[in-house]
Amino acid sequence: MEVVTGVHHTVADATADLAESIAAVRTVTDRIGVELFSAGSHPFSPPRLQPVTDKERYAKLIDRTQWWGRQMVIYGVHVHVGLDRRDKAMPVLDALVNYFPHFQALSASSPFWGGEDTGYASQRALMFQQLPTAGLPFQFTDWAGFEGYVQDMLTTGVIDTISEIRWDIRPVPRLGTIEMRVCDGLSTLEEVGAIAALTQCLVEEASRALDAGGTIPTMPPWHVQENKWRAARYGMDAIIILDAAGNEKLVTEHLTETMERLAPIARDLGCEAELRDIEGIIRRGAGYQRQRRVAADHGGDLRAVVLEEARLMREGYGA
Repeated sequence: MEVVTGVHHTVADATADLAESIAAVRTVTDRIGVELFSAGSHPFSPPRLQPVTDKERYAKLIDRTQWWGRQMVIYGVHVHVGLDRRDKAMPVLDALVNYFPHFQALSASSPFWGGEDTGYASQRALMFQQLPTAGLPFQFTDWAGFEGYVQDMLTTGVIDTISEIRWDIRPVPRLGTIEMRVCDGLSTLEEVGAIAALTQCLVEEASRALDAGGTIPTMPPWHVQENKWRAARYGMDAIIILDAAGNEKLVTEHLTETMERLAPIARDLGCEAELRDIEGIIRRGAGYQRQRRVAADHGGDLRAVVLEEARLMREGYGA
């Protein structure tokens, strides 16, 4: 089940919208004894036993991708941020790519797959990139480069519609947004709000830099790929590459520095409290760390992991 929001100016309004939708879902699920669970993957449910949504696009996907497609019982959080000019889309995408490992580490919540600990913080990150056109985005110097890529994909039959470009970060022309799709499923609205605030602040920072005539620094693709793997493997313990020169730092240390730098922007956008919730994730640990702790405390019983994540989704951290 996918829950979406309308268009909002503040993170607080967007999370309130989500809360209202989830409450509406619970009026049905509570009556039939079904609990809600949100993470990057289900710890032990066999993927191939799950039914595929009865729609032509999904049937086509499974027919094309076969075994990999049938494994896609994974869940993510997507955040859209509106842009005021089309020519900002590619440089803003570059800016978010620089923070790919930060988003991945904070949200990683899929360490288990088919009842086994994969050793990764995010199994979902590596699973999803097996789909055609999924994974890290190509980076173009301008919008014309992106349009040329889309036309090539349409001409060669790789895609039928632009929505089939499933990059981890992508522009969405019909909405006028940049969409951050890096994150694993999150168990609480507090975590969702923190991720949304970080996304909005980074997009605004890049937008202001462009308005001032600045440029967005980029890294070689091999650095970007390595950062994705490190964050998927090590999560909050990842040592990430910061720039084209190859400087490195622990992702949590760089997150703390980033939050301090973004604080004035968060104040302008009205998401100071939500951005500070990043500190809570760092302090408590990300979802994959929580899941492993619960599993260890219950002798490896992954049912306890699901029950705890469901409890958190219902009650939050304040309970």
